[in-house]
Amino acid sequence: MAIDRLTVSTVPGLIDALSGAGGAADILIEGRLRGVPPLTLPGGVALHGAGPGAALVFDQGGDGLRLTRDNRVGGLRLETAPAARAIHNDTAVDTLGTLELREVSTVGRVELLARERVRAGHVRVDGLDIEAADARECLPRPRGYNVEVIQGAFTLYNQQTDPAALITCELTGLTAGRDGAPVRGGGVFVSGTDGGGRVTGERLHTGPVFSDGGIPAGTPGQISGGVFVVYASVREVVNHGPVTTYGVNDMVLDLWGEVGSWTAHAPITSYGPSGIGFVLFGTLRRLAVHAPIETFGLGARAFNVYDGTVETAEFDRIVTHADAAVGIQISKPVGTITVRRGIETHGASGESLVKGELMTLAATALSLKPGARARLVRVDGGITTHGPGTPAVEVLGSVGELDINGPITTRDPSPDG
Repeated sequence: MAIDRLTVSTVPGLIDALSGAGGAADILIEGRLRGVPPLTLPGGVALHGAGPGAALVFDQGGDGLRLTRDNRVGGLRLETAPAARAIHNDTAVDTLGTLELREVSTVGRVELLARERVRAGHVRVDGLDIEAADARECLPRPRGYNVEVIQGAFTLYNQQTDPAALITCELTGLTAGRDGAPVRGGGVFVSGTDGGGRVTGERLHTGPVFSDGGIPAGTPGQISGGVFVVYASVREVVNHGPVTTYGVNDMVLDLWGEVGSWTAHAPITSYGPSGIGFVLFGTLRRLAVHAPIETFGLGARAFNVYDGTVETAEFDRIVTHADAAVGIQISKPVGTITVRRGIETHGASGESLVKGELMTLAATALSLKPGARARLVRVDGGITTHGPGTPAVEVLGSVGELDINGPITTRDPSPDG
């Protein structure tokens, strides 16, 4: 006879609890269970920790917990090898129902996919900490703008080709990696398929995210992102913690899809070549960055709009520290751009990744390229460049009102400057 709730403290007990008839609807894990084989959670079954320290340590080399439909997992730690899937889903069911992760931590990837038979479902996350993961070898990768995007430590990906296939989501409390010990590959990755299966969400809220894509130098056709909304639509994105990337072509925040409002409350930082602070190829109504965007790599621009548009964008402060690292670069029509505490660049000309190609750019603080059109650009706190021959402002497009409050300074740090 089936029972509602069962507490288990051994691996054999857990396997028995998950077995077909007679299984429990809610299984509580007591203590830290080691040597756990890959598990499948039957439809409608929940798995929770019975108290602090509850954990499942899976056999090395294998995946962890496979969800089916209408599953809940909470108050539990799951450990696999970083490249393995600590949590994933069965793609042989028609719908995911509602999958819920609440106060879960992992070593290993969390991968939730709509492919094969899966065409519908809702994913709810409220507290998910991915301590270590490696998504560098995960395929397929969405393509666009002459590049392919590496999947993330957390991946929600609708791979169906039919636009009627829809996954909805509400994702809050997502964190990945540690300062100085980033996840490998992307951090948080949410995507549908271009022209195909869709992902829509009410909220995507993150805490601290640290990622390193591990992309070899000289590989312009690959990128990754700390938080990347690819082919997806989300009403509200909020970064409550810092987002930091370390590697080549590692964008910090990137949007190819549609977002209503995107707010960052903590620093946005990149250290790698062409690691752009915020990349916009999609459609964004409002962007508000309440902390500095700072980049340190060659060609690592702070903010650029090469496609798509933003209605209003507000920044705290923008600083770059290398050649070709433009402060703000606009190539398409936008609305209002505001910077509260100035733009400063430290660099001259060099190579930067632009739509999958390496191009030579100067580390201009504010650049409106041909095709750019802005209603208002306002910079409080002035504009400063530190680089031989590096212009502070470049306007090759059009701007309705350009309002710079503070000095515009070009400094040449070379001995002859």
